[in-house]
Amino acid sequence: MSATRTDDSLPEPPAAGLELALPPRRCGAGEGWTWIAEGWKLFAKAPLMWIVAILLVIVLAIIVSLVPFIGSLAVQVLNAAIGAGFMVACRSLETGGDFELEHLFAGFKRHFGGLVAVGLITLAGSIAILVACAGIVGFSILGAALSGDAHDVAAAVMSSAMSIVLAGLLALALMVPLFAAYWFAPALVIMHGLGPVEAMKESFVGCMRNLVPFLVYGIVMALFAIIAAIPFGLGYLVWVPVTIASTYASYRGIFTRDAAPSPATAMVA
Repeated sequence: MSATRTDDSLPEPPAAGLELALPPRRCGAGEGWTWIAEGWKLFAKAPLMWIVAILLVIVLAIIVSLVPFIGSLAVQVLNAAIGAGFMVACRSLETGGDFELEHLFAGFKRHFGGLVAVGLITLAGSIAILVACAGIVGFSILGAALSGDAHDVAAAVMSSAMSIVLAGLLALALMVPLFAAYWFAPALVIMHGLGPVEAMKESFVGCMRNLVPFLVYGIVMALFAIIAAIPFGLGYLVWVPVTIASTYASYRGIFTRDAAPSPATAMVA
């Protein structure tokens, strides 16, 4: 299938030169650290642009969130489109290109409907989990909080302690699979054109097949997050970009392989 190139700063398609590897590859434990190292390399190629991009996204999110109720929901739904844009930026850096601010909006130009669907599914799943947890805890705490009486709130919390623990465990048990389904979905949609449901399914499988490297990855990134918080939280201007870039590195390691050259290209070479 041919595609018309409409913007030189955004390669068409973004994953040119890559082949989607399904089922997702199973990686060794050490890959968890490799993803972080590769993420750091991508950040180091354009640190200023990474920081500017992160700050721009934060400012835009704050502005959109000012719209009552709808604004905060819109931010959640559009997260996948923004995340897809970062994946395109990472691909550009990986192939020797630049990080352009236009990359951030690549998800609004390609496969926007699929990315919005990923955001909607994730939002709906999160709301369903919160409702389920609220049902376990009961609405007594909410009623006490609305009353504004601190003693009533304390009494409601004490009487619902066991329910709160159970609700927390349920939330953890359900949110982990939901996040696993979301984690690689933006990259799979923007890079390979997968439908939202298929992308989330493959993302879930990819995460489940790599629990050990993700455990290593999570522990190391959690330690770095603590360190990043020490200098007035300014370290997060590095930690967040490295997290995004390392997500791209893990997508590359789990889901892709370099495309084999065509016979004509091989003959020329």
